[in-house]
Amino acid sequence: MKIAGIVLILAGIVAILYGGLFYSSHSQVPDMGLIQVEDTESHPLSIPPILGLAAIAAGGALVYWGMKPAR
Repeated sequence: MKIAGIVLILAGIVAILYGGLFYSSHSQVPDMGLIQVEDTESHPLSIPPILGLAAIAAGGALVYWGMKPAR
């Protein structure tokens, strides 16, 4: 539980700091003989800051309840 909580906290911090993720897509371009042409586009995937805050809160809760002694 504690490890999952720490991962959620770190993911929430990254989501708030970077504002999202970026991924690249490659598309085929017609062959130009000896010249190789590659088309790469970067696409943003925005994450609302409220989801980052929710991840931090959920991670904090998992860490807190993971530290309590079992009865």
